[in-house]
Amino acid sequence: MPFWNPWHGCTKCSPGCAHCYVYRRDEMYGKDASIVTKTAAFDLPVRRDRSGHYKLKPGAGTVYTCFTSDFFHPAADAWRAEAWAMMRARSDLRFYFITKRPERIADQLPENWGNGWDNVYICCTCENQEQADRRLPVFLVLPLRHKSIIHEPMLEAIHIEKVLAQYHDAIESVSCGGESGPDSRLCDYDWILTTRDQCVHYGVPFHFHQTGRLFKKDGRIYRIKRRDQETQAWKAGIDFEG
Repeated sequence: MPFWNPWHGCTKCSPGCAHCYVYRRDEMYGKDASIVTKTAAFDLPVRRDRSGHYKLKPGAGTVYTCFTSDFFHPAADAWRAEAWAMMRARSDLRFYFITKRPERIADQLPENWGNGWDNVYICCTCENQEQADRRLPVFLVLPLRHKSIIHEPMLEAIHIEKVLAQYHDAIESVSCGGESGPDSRLCDYDWILTTRDQCVHYGVPFHFHQTGRLFKKDGRIYRIKRRDQETQAWKAGIDFEG
């Protein structure tokens, strides 16, 4: 599971950012996570070994991209064209990234984008109803070959029936997860089930990928260790293939 972080750092833009793990980690090392910088790994997709072969092998699987920033952050505008070019050159890899800034996507797509590239998967994250109502109508009309939605950290019950009804054929999946970290906010299992029910109704694949640290189920609050959060979500057995 390779990660590619061409730039690092971000600015908080909504309630979901309050306890951002990037800020938490940078503070441990005396760094300012709000400063966006190009990283030493910028050219990772096209690096080659001494034999001239790509270091990131064609069979490497999904490349999780820009997970310590936002790919569409304005501070990275000068570098994005080159990043797109590397993704285009590595059509044998699948690049996946998550954004809170769908309103910036249309103006930041490459000229040869067309209706989207088959190896680029873009996910819009919406942590509460306000952000879902604001971001999803913008995101779901964009010319993207692969679109998905994630509610993480999920901060309340979120209703996306309207967009599922209109765009269910274009949405590849919806995923939910709670918040990790020492200051994490509660995630209620009922919220997860509410989103699952919506997805089942419209035939959209659903995935519950982590409980978060504070997890409420059947009126009881559980404190779940980080190493167990994904396992406990999997044990719930509520994923839906569509």
